[in-house]
Amino acid sequence: MLSFAGALRLIALFFLVALGAFAYTDARSEDVAREIDKILAGEHRDPKNAARDRYRHPREVLTFFGARADMTVVEIWPTTGWWTEILGPLLKDSGRYYAAYYPSQAPNAPAYIKRVESAFDAKLAARPDLYGKVIKTTVLAPDYREAAPMGSADMVLTFRNVHNWAKGGFAPDMFKTFYDVLKPGGVLGVTDHRAKPGTPFQKQIESGYLTEDYVIGLAEGAGFKLAAKSEVSANARDTKDHPRGVWTLPPSLALGDQDRDKYLAIGESDRMTLKFVKP
Repeated sequence: MLSFAGALRLIALFFLVALGAFAYTDARSEDVAREIDKILAGEHRDPKNAARDRYRHPREVLTFFGARADMTVVEIWPTTGWWTEILGPLLKDSGRYYAAYYPSQAPNAPAYIKRVESAFDAKLAARPDLYGKVIKTTVLAPDYREAAPMGSADMVLTFRNVHNWAKGGFAPDMFKTFYDVLKPGGVLGVTDHRAKPGTPFQKQIESGYLTEDYVIGLAEGAGFKLAAKSEVSANARDTKDHPRGVWTLPPSLALGDQDRDKYLAIGESDRMTLKFVKP
């Protein structure tokens, strides 16, 4: 049996180890943040994309999710590659980056998909030094699920996509796919336009704004556990009652010049930023 003094020494040792682990984690986080800052300042970025950093907060979002340069990361539906300009350089040396696209061969695929994918392919081809190791895959559950090999990913990221899946009726299938693609302990990072609590589901579909409860329910229904929330992409100016839903705001500005200055002053949408973990 341990003496009282021995027990104290054991407790002290435990706290020292724990503090060391926290310090190590914080140091790694700071290293990643510095690397992301360098990437954000890179000449490879489209100036139009860089101008949106103040709304999308890439450094804060990625460090909140716990991204590291040595991870296997899957981005869902990267469109023309806004996040690819950051994730590609971050992961090119020590990690692996899967860009899981909407399958253009899928029945009823929107006509714009091939055009958007061509722009993405051109981006990759123009900078093989940054994007030469990007692995393109497809995902549209339940029929197309090979976003990455099952059980292989450290992190799955989706940015402003869930409202599309909710409208299409296949959101639960997508979240189940993410669960299967991730390793145990893997992270699902989600951002999307945030509706006011209690907003009726049909209004969510029409406006593009989803409640946090709805998104959390999707993730938990697939087996995920909510690990943390962040307000890094919150926007208190967004009243969420616009004539054309979230698309009224920039970057879409669906009303054109009508009240343009008003919506530019609001900025991009109020967004939830949710971190889930696969047990």
